[in-house]
Amino acid sequence: MRVLVTGASGYIGGRLVPALLAAGHEVRCMTRKRGRLTGQPWFDDVEVIEADAIDGSGLERAMQGCEAAAYLIHSMGSGTDFDRRDRDAARQFADSAATAGISRIVYLGGLGRAEDTLSAHLRSRHEVGRILASGPTAVTEVRAAVIIGSGSVSFEMLRHLTEVLPVMVTPRWVRTRCQPIAIRDVLKILVEAIETTGSDSHLWEVGGPDSITYEDMMRIYAQEAGLARRVILPVPLLSPWLSKHWIGLVTPLPTGVAKPLVQSLRNEVVVDDNSIAEQLVGELTSYRESVASALRPSSGSVAPTRWSDAAAAPAESLPSDPEWSGAKLQSHELVASTSSSSDNVFWAVSRIGGEVGYYSLGWAWKLRGVVDSLVGGVGLRRGRRDPEILRQGEALDFWRVSVVEPGRHLQLHAEMRLPGEAWLEWRIEPGDEGSTIRQTASFYPRGLMGRLYWFALTPFHGAIFSQMMRGVLQAAENRDAVTSLR
Repeated sequence: MRVLVTGASGYIGGRLVPALLAAGHEVRCMTRKRGRLTGQPWFDDVEVIEADAIDGSGLERAMQGCEAAAYLIHSMGSGTDFDRRDRDAARQFADSAATAGISRIVYLGGLGRAEDTLSAHLRSRHEVGRILASGPTAVTEVRAAVIIGSGSVSFEMLRHLTEVLPVMVTPRWVRTRCQPIAIRDVLKILVEAIETTGSDSHLWEVGGPDSITYEDMMRIYAQEAGLARRVILPVPLLSPWLSKHWIGLVTPLPTGVAKPLVQSLRNEVVVDDNSIAEQLVGELTSYRESVASALRPSSGSVAPTRWSDAAAAPAESLPSDPEWSGAKLQSHELVASTSSSSDNVFWAVSRIGGEVGYYSLGWAWKLRGVVDSLVGGVGLRRGRRDPEILRQGEALDFWRVSVVEPGRHLQLHAEMRLPGEAWLEWRIEPGDEGSTIRQTASFYPRGLMGRLYWFALTPFHGAIFSQMMRGVLQAAENRDAVTSLR
């Protein structure tokens, strides 16, 4: 069927689109600004229409010819009146859906018992569901708690709190129970909801297989991230106002997003009957497995992907995720042009390590190898298999060759002892008169020590990597000269 997806530039929408494409559906994305979607790997596989749910402009045109719509719009970070904006958007959408003949609206809302004193955020999510269902269009409202995947706002708050703070003095909400669910399970449920036929409306409460506290979630995260055991000290003195600013200080989440989230943490969000999720998904993903998937980086830098790839790994970062999402990738990048051919530049890069060394501060690299050996790492003892040729997967000093594309791309993954994950890579682009080389050192810090490690070395990066780039270019130019003499 043809499905309209709203909020395609957001976290859920950016992952639902490739899931729907993989299921064989046609997808039309609705956005206020077309440019926000142009960087998506699936952009060429969908139809994009500009429309605004708040003022209703373009809504009916966006819905025309669609059989179902995924409603993923909310205004949580837009200020104190987000609930009014959410009401207005839901009414506009419900009216336009009725006029356009949409068969079903699927809405992703939030858990929470109506009899409890719900936060403004959760009250708004429930109210939106009621407004959508008040029209003649069938509505499936899927209510979920914390969604686990890289880029999920709740997961990012959990990630940064646990990574940065070995000891946490926390409010009582850390003892509140929650039923987190993996993003890949949520996507399966949403696709099933969109494919549901009939004129009946449904309210599905879904969760993962684990009902645990936020304190347990932070402890398990620390274990999966390879961090030392976190000390968590709940106290009754920290108000929601203080919690909001504390989270704003420790995490990269905008305060406007953190405030409604913190207020919601006092509400228990668990499912009484999880049979719908179990029926639609089968074996639900455990919280521990969800965290492991979200922490699994595919590479040290952003690489081109296809929508079909994204559908298989929804817990990883996507281009649509906000700037504050994901582990903070630290990097040092240099770009240079040279008259040397791309083949000769790649040859110079491929000689790195072993007897040739790293074209810069040889004593510093040897010292790093000694230190690594002393702390139980592999050090520099492995050397190279061949002085000039590298194969994917082989060891090189304290690196592992992760990517080899002759003449274009070489990536090394660090196997030295580090408080994080590190990569060193070169991308080479041939030109009309020579080539361009891009050299990048990347680091995913693990915990507070990872961040301190990167920033302690930052003052030295300029000297080390600049000299390395000059050495690579000089070696390539020397080979050019030898080749020309022949």
